[in-house]
Amino acid sequence: MLSPRALVLRAPGTNCDHETLHAFERAGAIGRRVHVRSLSRRPALLDDVQILCIPGGFSYGDDIASGRILAIEIRARLGDALRRFRDRGGLVIGICNGFQVLLQTGLLLADPADGRPLASLAHNTSGRFVDRWVRLRLDPGPCRFLQGLSSEFDLPVAHGEGRFVTRSAADLARFETAGQLVLRYATDDAGGATNPNGSLADVAGVCDETGRVFGLMPHPERFIDATQHPAWNGRLDPAAAGAGLALFAGAVKAVSA
Repeated sequence: MLSPRALVLRAPGTNCDHETLHAFERAGAIGRRVHVRSLSRRPALLDDVQILCIPGGFSYGDDIASGRILAIEIRARLGDALRRFRDRGGLVIGICNGFQVLLQTGLLLADPADGRPLASLAHNTSGRFVDRWVRLRLDPGPCRFLQGLSSEFDLPVAHGEGRFVTRSAADLARFETAGQLVLRYATDDAGGATNPNGSLADVAGVCDETGRVFGLMPHPERFIDATQHPAWNGRLDPAAAGAGLALFAGAVKAVSA
């Protein structure tokens, strides 16, 4: 069987595309970095891939708001192509800035009636950029990326606008009931809360109803090897894979089945 193909979309200001491409390749995919303008000119490039990733960074300098300009560009030039990609069974993941983009494009947690976002990522309650490691708790539901992962694991976060909020309490309850709130900030080994931004219900990642579109604030591409963890010495096998690699492997397995 041919190896699955993953396309990592980049734009001015994106800064995690190389690491994300490396993570997909370590997980067994054939990866390719493509600029958003190139994909806009040739949306048929999506016909040859099974996984699309919008990585982290500061696309277009996060002018206006985080991910806003890239989301507008994608919606205007690639909206139909990405919906076709999703509907034919392709997997889509947005990491940090990419998560912000997915929500604003309407590809994730949108009102089915008008396509308007039902959730957003607001400024952290601290009012500051947060760069730290967090403990995460998994409730995978239908999410294709998270099947078979450990119930708890650590990943780093780095963002100023990561506070998950919904348009209404009813929307949050509906996502909860549907099993779409698939990743949450948990307590650390000392029992302390690790929610870095004030997200409602400690939400760190969500998926759509199909489980094929997934957005998360933490950076799995930054924990591919055990030695990337700040507490690896004496605690983790230095030859082991980091917890983030399992997420990319999950996507590769899902499209290989």
